[in-house]
Amino acid sequence: MLRSIEPKDLVSPVPNTAIVRTEPVQQRSAERINVLLDAAAVLLDEIGIDALTTSEVAKRSRSSVGVIYRYFPNIQSLLRGLASRNFDKYRAGLSATLAKRATTGLEALNAAIDLYVEFCRTEPGFRVLSFGNIIDRRFNVDRKSNNTALAEILTDLLVTTYKVPASDALAFDIEVTVEIADSLLERAFLYDPRGEEPFIDKLREFIAQLLAPHTKEAATA
Repeated sequence: MLRSIEPKDLVSPVPNTAIVRTEPVQQRSAERINVLLDAAAVLLDEIGIDALTTSEVAKRSRSSVGVIYRYFPNIQSLLRGLASRNFDKYRAGLSATLAKRATTGLEALNAAIDLYVEFCRTEPGFRVLSFGNIIDRRFNVDRKSNNTALAEILTDLLVTTYKVPASDALAFDIEVTVEIADSLLERAFLYDPRGEEPFIDKLREFIAQLLAPHTKEAATA
């Protein structure tokens, strides 16, 4: 079950320390890492992922390439750090959002879509990088894809908070949902930075159909 999130937790969390070369045990180091990641995020929107270099990040963050290499051995590892931070911020934001808005499993999944769409529209670099599948499909959790990790979080949430009966079928359907959501949302934001609503609406329709058998079982249990 996701823990309760305090407002301070939603401010630029440091990425998974397994991705960072030097573990940021001091507040100053953590802040420096976030400055580097913030600069990279803005540049992703401005010049795209293919043109992003450590030199560009150093210039935008008013730092040096040497400082970047202290924490990230190359641009790919820096992007992994940003993607990991995106994942953590999304998970924290989801917990805070659901506490205010969702009373059913379907509302929870729709809120998850709403938050992802909001991040694509407002979070620098998120529309380009998201959780990092474009560079690495399995860095957030050992031996699991990023989508599998998110599916497990959502499945646990449905079972523990919204009382949807746990089953292998539910876990599988939620993983299918995440894979399809990944593709449809990527397409929704491919040409339009605000997202094409027909693709987002079709995703909601699909989720409602897929979740219906599981929630009916919960209602009669």
